[in-house]
Amino acid sequence: MFNLIVSSSLEGEKRGTIPISRVFEHTDDKVANDFMPSGVLDILAVMAMPTVFMGEGKKDQIALVGRISKVEVRGSDYRFQYTIDPSIPRLTNADIVALADELNIDEWEFSRNHWAIKDADLFYTLYRRGFDSRPTQDVLNMSTKPTNPKLVSMMMPFSETFSRAYQEIKRSLTAEGYECHRADDFWNNNRIMDDVTELLCTSNIVICDLTGKNPNVFYEAGIAHALGKKVILITQSKDDVPFDLGQIRFIPYHDNNEGLCKLAGDVLQRVQTIA
Repeated sequence: MFNLIVSSSLEGEKRGTIPISRVFEHTDDKVANDFMPSGVLDILAVMAMPTVFMGEGKKDQIALVGRISKVEVRGSDYRFQYTIDPSIPRLTNADIVALADELNIDEWEFSRNHWAIKDADLFYTLYRRGFDSRPTQDVLNMSTKPTNPKLVSMMMPFSETFSRAYQEIKRSLTAEGYECHRADDFWNNNRIMDDVTELLCTSNIVICDLTGKNPNVFYEAGIAHALGKKVILITQSKDDVPFDLGQIRFIPYHDNNEGLCKLAGDVLQRVQTIA
């Protein structure tokens, strides 16, 4: 299954809105009931599925494939945030029109703002028709697990030097209902890098500690940016922020009791702002 969101209010590649009254139009009644039990949208369930985002039209308008990362009610609308799957090439509405029969999309749906759920295998259809150009993953095994909207991951060296900062931030976030993990918190895969990429893929927000110019952290920050994740940079020294990241705001901190307490508060405030 996949979400189909046709909206004239898509803002770049970040967010958009759909009237609540048009949610699950042209969706099988049983499917609609499954995803909106008792009239309440199952947000985690719809976020777990791939989504086609497109404006109205049947020609060269841009159609994007990705996932919903956040949904909230704003008046009479659902306002959502989303990320784009970088492994799927840019499509046009004309491409989706050509696949409409296989994706169970009716002709009129291309000219009406609405949110539907389609009982079809989006990725298989794209792959079979040559639209899915996923590269062979020789180094990075990117997880296909859905984003957890409450998961915040921390990228920093695995050493005692950084453990206090991690524990302070984790304590602050978990007290407010978030999950916070480093890759060394678990062992799910044979390769440590697979645990790192799985954590990056499933996180909604990624915190990167640039202190000491650790090359692993820079590598992980680059992956997080490429995945379209919300990244928070922290550092004990502005001199550790390289030129390519210099345009992005960061949170400075001191590695002492007072400084770490302030860091935890600053990070929590930023997470609550962008989550």
